[in-house]
Amino acid sequence: MKARTAVVTGGAGFIGSHVVDALLGDGVRTVVVDDLSTGRADIVAEQADLEQIDITNGSALDGVIEGTRPEAIYHLAAQSSVTVSVTDPSRDCAVNVQGTLNVLEAARRQRVPVVFASTGGALYGNDAPIPTPEDRIPAPLAPYGASKWAGEAYVATWAESSSIPHAICRLGNVYGPRQNPSGEAGVVAIFSHHLWRGEPPNVFGFGRPTRDYIHVDDVVRAMIAGRGKRGVFNIASGVETDVMTIFNLLQEAAGTEIEPVLAPLRAGELERSCMDPSRAQAEFGWQAEIELADGLRRTYHALLAEFEGSNEQRS
Repeated sequence: MKARTAVVTGGAGFIGSHVVDALLGDGVRTVVVDDLSTGRADIVAEQADLEQIDITNGSALDGVIEGTRPEAIYHLAAQSSVTVSVTDPSRDCAVNVQGTLNVLEAARRQRVPVVFASTGGALYGNDAPIPTPEDRIPAPLAPYGASKWAGEAYVATWAESSSIPHAICRLGNVYGPRQNPSGEAGVVAIFSHHLWRGEPPNVFGFGRPTRDYIHVDDVVRAMIAGRGKRGVFNIASGVETDVMTIFNLLQEAAGTEIEPVLAPLRAGELERSCMDPSRAQAEFGWQAEIELADGLRRTYHALLAEFEGSNEQRS
């Protein structure tokens, strides 16, 4: 049954804003909960209702959920910076653990299923088999991964105790329009921004580290399809791609010939990451559809339009 009303925490962020668009496109009234600390009100669709709330404020969150009475909560609000998690692990824990608990408690009171956006690469660690299945015991390298794993534990426990089918989506390296080029994890946006400015980007690990890249549109389809499904699901392409290939494909889309600056891998960064998405396909018929080269080309031109529309000057 299609949800008539949904709440999207973190709906003013990169992935969350795309989830909002998809829900509105399906005719679902959508309420966005976001503190706008990193999210942007200007990328939230006008048809959505925006509530500027920090999810660590349980009473304020409760008020929105009780007043909205949604049929689904898509929980994407998070402290997502690995660097911040190291410098301020208490804030990281407050948002990603206590904030998630607040969402789950509000959902329990209203008997609402939650779809939780977790992470894959930051959880599994360097020694995981490739591609990595969901039953691999996590070995996070930073507080961010630890807090997301703790959040997962609460989601699973609350699903068990309440019999509400909460879903955990472990996302691969998501890329697409609206990704922040000033972030630390969005390598596609970072490379695109440098190419637009005509500046050589740093390519860490000398271009050799691999990731499992997935377009945001595929992620959105998975999260919506996962509503009402209980369990942990890798949402990824299942394809291992090195970072130099990403740079070369974006450079091809940009029509530039810029030599990147090759640098060693930074402390705490993974050498390889690739996830097995077969459980999601078996449980709710989802698989990635957007081929990497096409997705990167489309993303570059979408980001280019965003850069051109900003007040920033090119080099």
